[in-house]
Amino acid sequence: MSTLYRRLADELRAGIADGTYPTGSRLPSESELAARHGASRGTVRQAFTVLAADGLISSRKGTRRLVLGPALRQSFSQLHSFSRWAASIGETPGVRMVELVRREPTDLEAERLELSAGTRIYHLTRVRLLSGRPVMVERTAYVERIGALVGGIIADAGDESVTARLEELGVVFAHAEHTVSAITAEAEDARLLGVRPNSALLRELRRTTDPDNRPLEWSDDRYLGDAVAFTVHNSVRASTLVRSSAPSR
Repeated sequence: MSTLYRRLADELRAGIADGTYPTGSRLPSESELAARHGASRGTVRQAFTVLAADGLISSRKGTRRLVLGPALRQSFSQLHSFSRWAASIGETPGVRMVELVRREPTDLEAERLELSAGTRIYHLTRVRLLSGRPVMVERTAYVERIGALVGGIIADAGDESVTARLEELGVVFAHAEHTVSAITAEAEDARLLGVRPNSALLRELRRTTDPDNRPLEWSDDRYLGDAVAFTVHNSVRASTLVRSSAPSR
């Protein structure tokens, strides 16, 4: 039985990916799939549970399941810039510049970047695009020595990958901590992403350090909830997954 429900889930997943079951359509009913595959309705429900956990279909029972579409996944097992990740999944990365300012850090920024009193930061706000569609608002605080380089990069070519250019300049992004939580779009998020206020977003808080564990950046990135999913690879020997309470907004 377990093998059958996984085979059925894989078949339906492939159908969603190749357009047999396009986004917004409904899957065949439990009884239809059970008859087609010579399976029990319980087996079909198990397959549906797998697909719902992957965010591919609605989880509501009692109706034919709605196809939500294949989410674009970003893994935490490797440190990739947004541009590299977008290219790796066949999308064209893009960016819309909002502002870059040099200012005093907030208390949270000073804490996460381990800054001493009187130190300034560079704060970058951009909207990131996947094949022309706004999917993320990026708000990143850089320590001053890195932010000064970012300013030059933005001035020369504001639409290129900042991370890639920093790496070319010898900055090594070696470690990162990620915290992901579900939030709703505030007015500014909604305006920048072109969605209604209170739309579902995924918030990623990220602290990145160099090989000596010195902070480089602290970022608050807000993704459209239906555009991106995150995966975490872990094992019994080296887990990268930590459960924690959602941070206050």
